[in-house]
Amino acid sequence: MAAEGKIDPMHQFEVQSIFEGFSIGGQQIAFTNSALWMLIALGALWLFMLGGMKRQLVPGRWQAAVEGVTGFIASMMQTNIGPAGRKFTPYVFSLFMFILVANLIGMLPTGIVGIHPFTVTSHLTITGVLAIVSFGIVLLVGLLRHGFHFFSLFVPHGAPWWMMPILVPVEFVSFMVRPFSLALRLFVAMTAGHILMKVLAGFVINGLNAEALWVAPVVSLPSFILMIGITLLELLVCAIQAYVFALLTSLYLNDAINLH
Repeated sequence: MAAEGKIDPMHQFEVQSIFEGFSIGGQQIAFTNSALWMLIALGALWLFMLGGMKRQLVPGRWQAAVEGVTGFIASMMQTNIGPAGRKFTPYVFSLFMFILVANLIGMLPTGIVGIHPFTVTSHLTITGVLAIVSFGIVLLVGLLRHGFHFFSLFVPHGAPWWMMPILVPVEFVSFMVRPFSLALRLFVAMTAGHILMKVLAGFVINGLNAEALWVAPVVSLPSFILMIGITLLELLVCAIQAYVFALLTSLYLNDAINLH
């Protein structure tokens, strides 16, 4: 919250220390709210997987949900990469589920009881690390599988030789920008949605607290209705962004494995 009853939409993204940890090279390493909510996301994901891995002959709803998600990711890897993509399915599945659960946990309405959720994917450092790890795996797989032939990825098939001095640098820059686009897409989508919801919540609260009676029906009510719609849309964005991150990772792995 800001002064004079104004709501600061950026306050929700502030990383705060919960308790001091230890020092490395004079730099204090603290346990933050970001780390806490990442652990909560991992715990929720672990419980989801644990409850769905009962291997019952007639699966219940929980087991069916887990099998549905794993089958969805496995099918995506098979479609985009082929049989060679099976070994990377656990990583892409973990990536998809962590982003999805972290996004959804950041949408929990626990603020009404004084526990403000923290959306870790609204920080570029988190999405950047996920993107760098994925990109690093792509590079490692490509180099180990194809050696220096991996660099033929930057040579468009069928292009005339005299265009290579232009096309190769363009393809190289296009390839190297992939981790930045992965990180920025998720970061911007989650940040923008949460800022918009916070702004609308500010309109609702300030309208209800206004002295003039006409402000509430004119400002607060439309803002509240719009906020419900934006919240539902943001829930959809949570799933879409997790899917897009996993999909692009599988496509980049396909380039490294099959050199398309």
